[in-house]
Amino acid sequence: MRVFSGVQPTGNIHIGNYLGALRQFVALQDEGECIYCIVDLHAITLPKDPSELRSHILDVAALYMAIGLDPKRSILFVQSDVPGHAELSWILTCCAYTGELSRMTQFKDKSRGNESAPAGLFLYPVLMAADILLYDADVVPVGQDQKQHIELTRDLAVRVNNRFGDDTLVVPDGRFLKEGARVMALDDPTSKMSKSAESEMSRISLLDDDAKIKKAIMRATTDSDGEIRYDIERKPGISNLLSIYGAFSGRSVDDVAAQYQGQGYGSLKKDLVEVTVDALRPIKERFCEIRPSGELVDALRDGAERANAIAARVLARVQGKFGLGV
Repeated sequence: MRVFSGVQPTGNIHIGNYLGALRQFVALQDEGECIYCIVDLHAITLPKDPSELRSHILDVAALYMAIGLDPKRSILFVQSDVPGHAELSWILTCCAYTGELSRMTQFKDKSRGNESAPAGLFLYPVLMAADILLYDADVVPVGQDQKQHIELTRDLAVRVNNRFGDDTLVVPDGRFLKEGARVMALDDPTSKMSKSAESEMSRISLLDDDAKIKKAIMRATTDSDGEIRYDIERKPGISNLLSIYGAFSGRSVDDVAAQYQGQGYGSLKKDLVEVTVDALRPIKERFCEIRPSGELVDALRDGAERANAIAARVLARVQGKFGLGV
């Protein structure tokens, strides 16, 4: 089984990214051949400061390794170091339709209220499909919010295969966590936790210090009835905290809720601070070891070489089916 997934280098990764997708990456190293990418081409769909982008690329790569990814067991690389991503993206763009791309939720959200939007934002899902299909990936571990992108990837692969034969592209499956995967904003539990949210108190990043973690959790939105139970519709705030607690502790949300029956929200929040701080401490310590070391750059260079070897074979196969080249 071959696994592929990627993360944008758009700043510090938060616990929603980690619990929704990144934690799966580590576990999957025991199940198959894993290929993990820092998708810097996706990051430039909107303007980015070049020096910040380069720094963030290395930050994300270091966090990949800090959470437990082993560059000797997995392939870890930067997207733009493998030209095949852009090449296959163009081929797939010629097979995609404007109607299906205009219905993508991410494009609609980011372009809402604007008469025009960057073409890269519109074509982002095709590049994501190319990222996956370039490696004959069987499984794509992602958060629930990426389900629509996986469906489009499958549609494009099937469309190409129907035209050129089933041996052209591997049709991948998404793998989604059922519990703890969708972490909501701490200050607005009806919205997904996001790196782009204005308020720092809306999220907890993997590299946040203990004081910031405590402040964000203790200020988290709950409700006024004081009852601790898991009910997403009626009690989204407390349900979000229970979900985070359960995901970090390895317990069910009902088990956690039962522990705090008859207690106030303050007790739950106080203990959640401790659970979160303890869970993130080894990640932060390992990050500080890796980030300034030559180990990081060597791992990325080796990963790019190994990724290019796979991508070249798949791209040559697809180009041949389309009649490209001589």
